[in-house]
Amino acid sequence: MPSPSHELTAPQPIRLGLLANWRQFSLLVLVNAFVGGMVGIERTILPLIAEQEFGLASKAAALSFIISFGIVKALANLFAGHLSDVLGRKGVLVTGWLAGIPVPLLLMFAPSWNWIVFANVLLGVNQGLCWSTTVIMKIDLVGPEKRGLAMGLNEAAGYLAVSAAAMASGYLAGAYGLRPQPFYLGLFLALAGLLVSALLVRESRDHARHESRLAGTTQPGAQTFAQVFALTSWRNRTLFAVSQAGMINNLNDGMAWGLLPLYFAAADLSVERISVLAAAYPAVWGLAQLGTGALSDRTGRKRLIASGMWVQGAAILLIAAGARFEVWMAGAIALGLGTAMVYPTLLAAIGDVAHPEWRASAVGVYRLWRDSGYALGALLAGITADLFGLRWAIVIVALLTLASGVVVAGVMRETVTTKNNGALQRPHLHAPGRPTG
Repeated sequence: MPSPSHELTAPQPIRLGLLANWRQFSLLVLVNAFVGGMVGIERTILPLIAEQEFGLASKAAALSFIISFGIVKALANLFAGHLSDVLGRKGVLVTGWLAGIPVPLLLMFAPSWNWIVFANVLLGVNQGLCWSTTVIMKIDLVGPEKRGLAMGLNEAAGYLAVSAAAMASGYLAGAYGLRPQPFYLGLFLALAGLLVSALLVRESRDHARHESRLAGTTQPGAQTFAQVFALTSWRNRTLFAVSQAGMINNLNDGMAWGLLPLYFAAADLSVERISVLAAAYPAVWGLAQLGTGALSDRTGRKRLIASGMWVQGAAILLIAAGARFEVWMAGAIALGLGTAMVYPTLLAAIGDVAHPEWRASAVGVYRLWRDSGYALGALLAGITADLFGLRWAIVIVALLTLASGVVVAGVMRETVTTKNNGALQRPHLHAPGRPTG
């Protein structure tokens, strides 16, 4: 008969599901809000700092901070996923916050533009490690059901925080100047994120292993990273379609981040009005994900992803064609809605296809391609703007976004299907190394 002390110290059984793990899930939602706020403090004012404080006339040079951010974040995503599978999730999360602490201090006091670029290298590490890990841990906790809802909650928290921080930093800049006051908010977010992650968040890798046991598959769980990379990047047609859509989505976000504040400033909008436009897009993106992630659990992923890319493309064309604040606001709202249709749904589709034991690595590979879009978008938009003007740079990005939706419609296979009785069914989990569809 077990002793009372043994009963008190016995580990709790692992349970999957949103309600069963709501405390840890809620903490991770909070952590991701801190992560989103860290990048939000830059959305309104950093392109303006490039022009007004450092005199960068070249758009490509002014957008160099996004290029450094995108490259480093993409690589950090890749390592975050693989290290999370090998070493565990929590240590990767805490490491990401340690990299983020110096960022607001560098942005406050940078004596040259190169310091700003270096700050965004560290920000890329912070965003890649922390955001990837919160995604992976939420997928671990909820299991195969309501995965779209879980990703919607995660991304909503992150992008609502992006919006709030963009608005707050813009108004602080309007009231006190571009530096240093707007970046005090970033220092608070970095310290709060580190403390919550280190002291309150618990490891979730055992939940993924539990899901793997419940799946009852005979395929090997441990695979080489090269196999996972190839499968996620091109060998599986669905994962390829998801990865390219993620890359183009962030390509247009990189353009929106770097060029739209300059585009609006060229029309003599005030910093405060630019901050409203910069905040509206991620605010709609964040709020709408509360519905679109759950909707993808019921109706499937493919249609939402393809149509979301088309809505984004049309919205960017509207912004390029507009000449008034009201038209630009309509375009920003539509862009946020289209992005919300796509963002959590792409992550949920990865979770549908990847085996639990290599899913974190697959998420990392997907996020490598997705966040490389920031660098590609900033580079493409900057060079095109220098050669042909801001409006043509925006139009070209819109056309690429529309084309990405066509690729999804033609290549991707649905990862959530409906049985005759109306219940949802997911495809068998694939082992890397097999060229599956």
